[in-house]
Amino acid sequence: MFRSLKQSGPFWMVVASILFACMGVFVKLGAHYFSTAELVFYRCLVGFLVVGAVVLLRGGSLRTPVLGKQITRAVAGTASLMMYFYGIAHLPLATAVTLNYTSPLFLALFTTLWLHERPSRRLLGGVLLGFVGVVLLLQPTLDRDQWLAGVVGLASGFGAGIAYLNVRMLGEAGEPDWRTVFYFSLFATLASACWMAFDRFNPVTLENVWIIVGMGGCATAAQLAMTRAYRTGRTLVVASLAYTTVLCSSVFGMLLWGDVPPAGAWLAMILIVLSGVISTRQGR
Repeated sequence: MFRSLKQSGPFWMVVASILFACMGVFVKLGAHYFSTAELVFYRCLVGFLVVGAVVLLRGGSLRTPVLGKQITRAVAGTASLMMYFYGIAHLPLATAVTLNYTSPLFLALFTTLWLHERPSRRLLGGVLLGFVGVVLLLQPTLDRDQWLAGVVGLASGFGAGIAYLNVRMLGEAGEPDWRTVFYFSLFATLASACWMAFDRFNPVTLENVWIIVGMGGCATAAQLAMTRAYRTGRTLVVASLAYTTVLCSSVFGMLLWGDVPPAGAWLAMILIVLSGVISTRQGR
């Protein structure tokens, strides 16, 4: 039974969600030592080195027949990751994660538009519910100086929706998990390195190196698990389970930073989760 469970997409999405929440904790801790550009660079560099080493040891081929889709996924994923890390650094952890996890709403819309289908009333209702949730979440929990971070966090959800759509398409094209993660890590590492060239540099010391290792390790494992989830499971069901990260991040935020969201924020999170579930199940 456990063996069959490990082969299912939902199982791997739950694993990925928990690991992504742990990554968010390390990003929040690392924001005290590094800039957003540095955090993105170190997170992607660890993934690039780990996956690259596995490829070399196993003698895998990096040649891909769908290079265009790999580039699209890498560009969208990198942009989303940069905006997501910025949101985590400047917002409460649960708020930043919830804004990023509006991605299933966008994914449902992209799936509908890509297949040229007319949206159902439930899909439109789910999107409207999510919009209400986002407005309610931003209004009571963000100060004036946090609005930019809030908008950036929401934009990260848009970029993630594009990236997840391409992940599914790559899985249908027969691309192995590690190759998709490798190309994403390679592009994101180079892009964030260019960003770092125009930003400040903070030294890596014994005091903060464990944050880099933890962040990179959780992110790489989560990326592999998420890629396998979208490859082996139904896209919309898997996307719905991604909201496990919101729950875990809320718990981590309360335990580690005392971020207890007000009643309005809890209601907003519930609305966004419900809208995501409705939209992903109706966006066929």
